[in-house]
Amino acid sequence: MSFAVEERGNPNSLNYRLFFKNAEGKYVSPFHDIPIFAEESQNIFHMVVEVPRWTNAKMEIATKDLLNPIKQDVKKGKLRYVANVFPHKGYIWNYGAIPQTWEDPAHKDKDTGCCGDNDPIDVCEIGRKVCSRGEVIKVKALGILAMIDEGETDWKVIAINVEDPEANDLNNISDVRRLKPGFLEATVDWFKMYKVPDGKPENSFAFNEEFKDKDFAIEVIKSTHNLWKDLVSQKTSAGELNCKNTCVSASDSPYCCSADEATAAVCETCSFGKEEPIPSSVDKWFYYEKK
Repeated sequence: MSFAVEERGNPNSLNYRLFFKNAEGKYVSPFHDIPIFAEESQNIFHMVVEVPRWTNAKMEIATKDLLNPIKQDVKKGKLRYVANVFPHKGYIWNYGAIPQTWEDPAHKDKDTGCCGDNDPIDVCEIGRKVCSRGEVIKVKALGILAMIDEGETDWKVIAINVEDPEANDLNNISDVRRLKPGFLEATVDWFKMYKVPDGKPENSFAFNEEFKDKDFAIEVIKSTHNLWKDLVSQKTSAGELNCKNTCVSASDSPYCCSADEATAAVCETCSFGKEEPIPSSVDKWFYYEKK
């Protein structure tokens, strides 16, 4: 199963969007239409890459927009970039999400005691390749970290691209700890500190900052898939989320988006144009003494 992307607007601007197409050239939602499983029997999942490693732009699936394109997050009218908190430059993994998953803000997690963050479940892909924005890759879960972000459960799946040269050697979180010493500690440090330059407190974590193993991660992913199923079958309130899709819902469903409607939505956005400059402030480094 293959997917392509179509850029619209100007990169590094408020109007930039990245839309998805399937192999038949049909517009699809990366939130709803891309299957969660690449190989269900092997627990191999699809991952939508939102942010390539080493970059700073906080790109994300636009869950409230029709067709859920990738766009840059905005705060107070300005594009968001993650700060460089020494020694980390931008995102330290390929960062993205598993499609057809949802962390329900009305569902209290039995392990963390906090409700979900209203987004697909996040993935940190730790392979060698720097992926491209919008790339859809096949990953296997190795473990998971339970971040608590402003009182919400925000799971972070640690995964590796199945095509990575090290994929055969990395099968559980203990393998990451053994073969990539310091990487898990750096991951906790990154998530703990990345909002501090914006004046926010450090993030906290369930399980005393410990990573849970592969089996636990798969269980969490599948539970968020079940929550997504309830969402698109209208068993759960969608709130402001846009659940329209071109492949999943039946034609008589209010969530069904026709090919004409999807094409019209893309055409309403700006044509792809010149890239805007990234502000020089994005290159600033921040230094903090660990407590």
